[in-house]
Amino acid sequence: MEPQPTAPRPTAVRAIETVFRLESPRVIAGVARIVRDVGIAEELAQDALVAALERWPRDGVPGNPGAWLMATARHRAVDLVRRRETYARKLREIGRDLPETVPAAEPADPEDIDDDLLRLVFTTCHPVLSAEARTALTLRLLGGLTTAEIARAYLVPEPTVAQRIVRAKKTLARRNVAFEVPYGPDREARLDSVLDVIYLIFNEGYAATAGDDLLRPGLCEDALRLARVLSALMPKEPEVHALTALLEFQASRTAARTGPDGAPVLLADQNRRRWNRMLIARGIRALARADATAAGAPGRYALQAAIAACHAHAYTYEETDWRTIATLYGLLAARFPSPVVELNRAVAVAMDQGPAAGLELVDALAAEPALRDYHLLPSVRGDLLRRLGRTTEARAEFARAAGLARNARERELLRRRAGESP
Repeated sequence: MEPQPTAPRPTAVRAIETVFRLESPRVIAGVARIVRDVGIAEELAQDALVAALERWPRDGVPGNPGAWLMATARHRAVDLVRRRETYARKLREIGRDLPETVPAAEPADPEDIDDDLLRLVFTTCHPVLSAEARTALTLRLLGGLTTAEIARAYLVPEPTVAQRIVRAKKTLARRNVAFEVPYGPDREARLDSVLDVIYLIFNEGYAATAGDDLLRPGLCEDALRLARVLSALMPKEPEVHALTALLEFQASRTAARTGPDGAPVLLADQNRRRWNRMLIARGIRALARADATAAGAPGRYALQAAIAACHAHAYTYEETDWRTIATLYGLLAARFPSPVVELNRAVAVAMDQGPAAGLELVDALAAEPALRDYHLLPSVRGDLLRRLGRTTEARAEFARAAGLARNARERELLRRRAGESP
């Protein structure tokens, strides 16, 4: 009787899962270049993971586990292409002299792998997909998150996330989206989509729109990692560096934004000694790279990063340069109009010129349809009314904001400010 294979040891499985999570984006990207289909590329990467689970606990983890996964997945991709009816045409696309054995363990050229990763970024964030589909697919293929993890992060049913990912892959295949980095006008349009997806992922982690927790640090970490990867892949794009700077600055405050019980801590009350100075230093360097590569007027993320830098440079709330922040918000509003930007500008103006000046700007936004259900509008108005001594009106605004807030932690804070019991 043949010996039965032993079950993988738990420590080995954990090590394999960790390696796969780190390496899977590059493996999927490298395979997608061969098969030209991100769905099939993900399946082949998963096949490589299964092979690792079978062999590594028995033979030991290879010296370069990422290269092993890449070689295994590429070998299976080559076999798949050879089995297709379009064998001859595909061979011409990927090279005439494919080896008959498993490809070399080491990637041929690290820069080629980076190019593949960049192609994958632009593919998962393609504008033919909805914003929800782009986010889910990016977290799945580039963030290494499981469907269940994405569902938990966004508080939606797991089948909903699974359907979004499946539909996204089918849409890319059906629309014959090229696995490439676009150039010219297409590149700028597509890059905006890429940056937007990363920004949305970070924001959902930084200030969760719903649920019981204010923060979801895992999403912030995934978004920041994606931004850093993109900065390395696109060193001449100022807005890529600017977004990275913005996320570094924002992430630096994470530890101070909630108390021991998870309750939100307002900016004015945060213990700035808990701000992460290493992340702030990284943000400063990234913003300097954005400035050095910029050829024209600062972009949307560069202006936001400059605002975040003003907060980062202030060691106390009282030292904050609100005048500069108000000016930067004015530039942002002029170049990239948005009701939310106007609301933030009103806050900065109130800090610089007084609550009456800020309230005038906030009241001008009262009829803005986009802010009708936005809880921060009555929240900001309540704070300004409180500072003006109009306590009764302020409490009513905080109560209205609490009724609109979908996040339980924010709702509790607003109820307390309204004088209600949570």
